[in-house]
Amino acid sequence: MQHRRQFLHTLGGAAALGALSPLSAFAQAIEQVKIMYGFPAGSAGDTVARRVAEKIAGTPYAKGAYVENKPGAGGRIAVETLKNSTPDGSVLTLAPVSALSVYPYIYPKLTYKPEDVTPVSIGAIMFHGLAVGPAVPAEVKTLKDFLAWAKANPGQASYGSPGAGSMPHLLGALLGMRSGVELKHVPYRGTVPSITDLVGGQIAAAMNPSGDYLQYMKNGRVRVLATSGKKRSPYLPDVPTFTELGYPDVTSEEWFGFYAPAKTPAATLASANAAINAALKDKSVIDSLALVGLVAHGTTAQDMAADQKAEYERWGPLVKQIGFTAES
Repeated sequence: MQHRRQFLHTLGGAAALGALSPLSAFAQAIEQVKIMYGFPAGSAGDTVARRVAEKIAGTPYAKGAYVENKPGAGGRIAVETLKNSTPDGSVLTLAPVSALSVYPYIYPKLTYKPEDVTPVSIGAIMFHGLAVGPAVPAEVKTLKDFLAWAKANPGQASYGSPGAGSMPHLLGALLGMRSGVELKHVPYRGTVPSITDLVGGQIAAAMNPSGDYLQYMKNGRVRVLATSGKKRSPYLPDVPTFTELGYPDVTSEEWFGFYAPAKTPAATLASANAAINAALKDKSVIDSLALVGLVAHGTTAQDMAADQKAEYERWGPLVKQIGFTAES
């Protein structure tokens, strides 16, 4: 995780969460809380949304909760919808931090601003990974091998990602820049379709949350060559990081976070935070997320806001170097 830094003035209202009333002062539980997730069902992030929804039902925050998938536009549709939702705690969105920290740089016509939504809690940390499938010869076993193969086969040197402008897309673009090897980006509507094409041999490689590869690694259908964490993924301890392999800025420990609409009452936000954090400490939730390569990680709203700001500041110069915008 990035160093905690206090930039809460840019995310109005989050600071107020530090001095909220105790649980006994929370408003009556909401009848049904909807958690929107901007990618297809079946992906790692979807697991976070669904397991947390199950656990927050029947708490002082919510009588019931359910997940609505709103895939497309790299998760932007769900954030846009949240922005326009009633700020009463009945609607949350689970989104990757890139939707608030990176997208403002690459979408000139982005229909929301970071301050249009309010951090509630981080949900889980993920490590991205570069994997190759059957379109790449079996003798390609390392990142160095893959880059050499890609350089020799430029027409086939493609990699899929969950969407244009997503963190995996940018990590792949950085890898291409730093290695001097042209890697053609193929955007998808989420990780599931990109891995389907990877396994089917339609694309050579893919950059996705590494947990989404686990089930396909068991039968040898994909080979993960490197991961994006500062340290090796606890779920892929034998796979080196990009940093280890000489690409230190191809690094991201991206997280999924829960957001509410701006102007949601402070007591309601605190109630949501308490319920989400309790869910993320539940062993069954921790174990479920581990199966898809995610580390359950609840936080205060303040820490989430500070990490988001740190990511925003880090990626601005890198996006400029990459030169990608939605209109490029």
